[in-house]
Amino acid sequence: MIDRKTFVIPLLLTALAGCAGSGSGSGKYPSLAIRDIERVQGTFEPVGAEQLDVPKVEVAYSGSLQDRLSALVGQAEDAHRVFNAAVPVAEQLANAANDAEIGSDAWASAQVALAGLDSARSDVAVALGELDILHAARAVQAEDVGAIDAARGKVLALVTIEDATLERLREHVR
Repeated sequence: MIDRKTFVIPLLLTALAGCAGSGSGSGKYPSLAIRDIERVQGTFEPVGAEQLDVPKVEVAYSGSLQDRLSALVGQAEDAHRVFNAAVPVAEQLANAANDAEIGSDAWASAQVALAGLDSARSDVAVALGELDILHAARAVQAEDVGAIDAARGKVLALVTIEDATLERLREHVR
């Protein structure tokens, strides 16, 4: 029987000699040296950033910004008082229409009352929309919007209360 070592060792030596001979520059294989085309040449210039032309956005209002913000918050608070004054009647009509059939007098009366609440809510939403326009115009110009955000927060709180009230009352009238 032939010993494995005597068979494997000469085979490995022959393979190793074949690998060593392939680097002799016989021209059979391409060189792995860096070619001229692969060499880095020239310089890189950064591309200049294009200047944005931001148009001046102005929202017309009389007086100072603080006067306008106070007027819009006051408008929203007035509309909210109208909304709150109409809620008890709307609640009464919505509760009466709780089990009423669609199209009945009770259902129709509740729908009219809810439409009145929607109208008062839209007056608050108009003030919120104007505050949003002021905010956007100032933000585009990178101006301070802190006072606008404070006024907007007050009006948004009123809209949120009104939305919750309308949702609660609509559950009775469906």
